[in-house]
Amino acid sequence: MAGTLYVVATPLGNLDDLSPRAAATLSRVSVVAAEDTRHTRPLLAHIGSHAELVAAARERDISVVTIPGPTAVAAALSVSGLSADRYVFLGFLPRKGAERRRLLETVAQSAWTVVLFEAPLRVAELLADLAAACGGEREAAVARELTKVFEETRTGTLTALAGYYADAPARGEVTVIVAGAGKPPAASADRPPDPEARARALLAQGMTRRDVADQLAAETGITRNTAYRLVNEL
Repeated sequence: MAGTLYVVATPLGNLDDLSPRAAATLSRVSVVAAEDTRHTRPLLAHIGSHAELVAAARERDISVVTIPGPTAVAAALSVSGLSADRYVFLGFLPRKGAERRRLLETVAQSAWTVVLFEAPLRVAELLADLAAACGGEREAAVARELTKVFEETRTGTLTALAGYYADAPARGEVTVIVAGAGKPPAASADRPPDPEARARALLAQGMTRRDVADQLAAETGITRNTAYRLVNEL
């Protein structure tokens, strides 16, 4: 007889946030598979569960049931004070390179609030890059250690937050919320040219890098700092 796989959401930090249904499910199953036993073992002990941890799960034709629970995305949005009716979740950005630049521009141009994760020691760098891409006056929030003893949510402009965390590096798990641009994306027929492709074309015409950066910012809508950095990396 096929068993059932329960996908159980666990608390962000405060064990009291575990729902009664999740506690009952974890207490009665025979096996628990976890990403990190350091987090799961204290939780199972808290509810009196003695199931064993397995290293991998095999693909089987079994029923899968979700047991919903807390999520850092929803928790951070709820205390950010920023619009949460529509949002974009991008997770962790690449640490460098063209894909990081592309996603920073995605944040800058998004009409909706954007949610990001970041490692604590890289928060100040991320905020500085976001300020360069979005403009330093864009509103944002940094939520860390949600539901835990040292929970903190700090709001302000990207420039102000970047300065704060440069002087006082963040600790713990961090979620960054960036306000949307407040306007819908351009229609496909009016969409500006790809910044990198346009920069290459302008450079091929013999224009100086400074002039290319100025024209690129005017044509594509990206900030001049971002345009100048992109041109210099080509």
